[in-house]
Amino acid sequence: MITSLIRFSRRHLIHTLIVSTQNIKPSFPTPSHLKTYNLSVCDQSMPNAFSPLVTFYPRASIYHSTYDQMLDLKNALSRTLTKYYPFAGRHAKIAPTFVDCNDHGAEFIEATVDSTLSDFLKNSKHEDLDQFFPFGRTWSNSSGHDRLQSDIVIPLAVKVNHFECGGLAVAVSLSHKVADAYSCVRFVSDWAKMTRACLRKETDEVRSINDPKFISFQNTSIKFSGFSLETSNDCVTRSFVFPNAKINELKVKVKAMTAGSGQPIINPTRVEVLTWLLYKCSIEANIKNNFGSFKPTSIRVATNIRDKMIEQLPENAIGNFLTGMEVQTTTEMDLKPEFLIRELRNQKKKIQSIKNVEAAFAPLLNNTSSSDLDLEELQRKFENAYLCTSVCRYPAYAINFGWGTPVKATLPGNMRKNSFLLMDTPNEDGIEVLVCLGKQDMDVIKMDPDILSIANIY
Repeated sequence: MITSLIRFSRRHLIHTLIVSTQNIKPSFPTPSHLKTYNLSVCDQSMPNAFSPLVTFYPRASIYHSTYDQMLDLKNALSRTLTKYYPFAGRHAKIAPTFVDCNDHGAEFIEATVDSTLSDFLKNSKHEDLDQFFPFGRTWSNSSGHDRLQSDIVIPLAVKVNHFECGGLAVAVSLSHKVADAYSCVRFVSDWAKMTRACLRKETDEVRSINDPKFISFQNTSIKFSGFSLETSNDCVTRSFVFPNAKINELKVKVKAMTAGSGQPIINPTRVEVLTWLLYKCSIEANIKNNFGSFKPTSIRVATNIRDKMIEQLPENAIGNFLTGMEVQTTTEMDLKPEFLIRELRNQKKKIQSIKNVEAAFAPLLNNTSSSDLDLEELQRKFENAYLCTSVCRYPAYAINFGWGTPVKATLPGNMRKNSFLLMDTPNEDGIEVLVCLGKQDMDVIKMDPDILSIANIY
């Protein structure tokens, strides 16, 4: 058994204790013709990282014992893995090209926490969430745990954390080489539906699960060893919560700012105006901390392409179906909303003109077939850019295992430096943005009047 510590700002120590670890295998073996799942070129180009998600639930009074509750979770996970068979397989740690769907299973870990759920949510900092994840698997695959020193990666690991009050934190880590954040949320949602079916002993719940679609790709290697979303010791992540009413005020402000520019922004979206504001304020904070010196940079916005191409993918398509929209900022004039939002819209139109997923992935395949130089250049651009990802409208707050929807759903700890992650608030009455910046830049942006006027910072 392993003990880990969570430090609260009030210096109270919270202990988590791992009490069990086991492999959960699919309830039925994967058919022989599906034993090898080829990774797409987009999968292969993803960072060596994990898509993490944690959901928090109060005590479920419908169970006689925790044992019964965990039994339903495990049985449901086993049945769900039959549908999500690559998640129960194994892939190489370095430059994987396929998943061996060998049914070895996902790891299921249980731990206890000597705190109540309400105390934790009230007193914790964002980085404290890391302790709830299996082996600390959050954004990178660098960990001191022996299981992660192997050349083989277990794509899926789950850790269920029991609070003293009976509440739970269900944390999931999914290999980014296999699937993206959308896929992760969809998997957990389907696992939750299956758990409800086990609880109620009903088959209608199972029938309501739209089986995931794993698209078949030709075996291809782009000869790219990958890169990690390593966190930095000099960065911090904080939660910025923007109520819808304040976002609407920001929309009005953006329309007014751009009206006289000759390039008015009509009907800006919530994500557009927040992306602009956070990027602008972060750059200005960095300038202030560098004695007024501006350095050219860029912002890369990750985009889910499933519903944006001419030949759309089904919403249950599982994998990495992403592209990045990049806007260069060469002068401080480029921080104006009309420039950034217009450029993002232009690039979105280009994505909407792509015929299908094969055409979307073709440039990546063509650029890397002769050498890995282009991907190395992509990595350098990635490391020097600000990153923005929106998971708004992903139904994380609808994940119901049979004991109600989560009181909180979020992603853990320190992300990659200079990144923003946007997600809906619990009642969809606003947007929560996880902002990761260097400590000095964070100190400045937390005092920025443009931010303080519309956001609550935690």
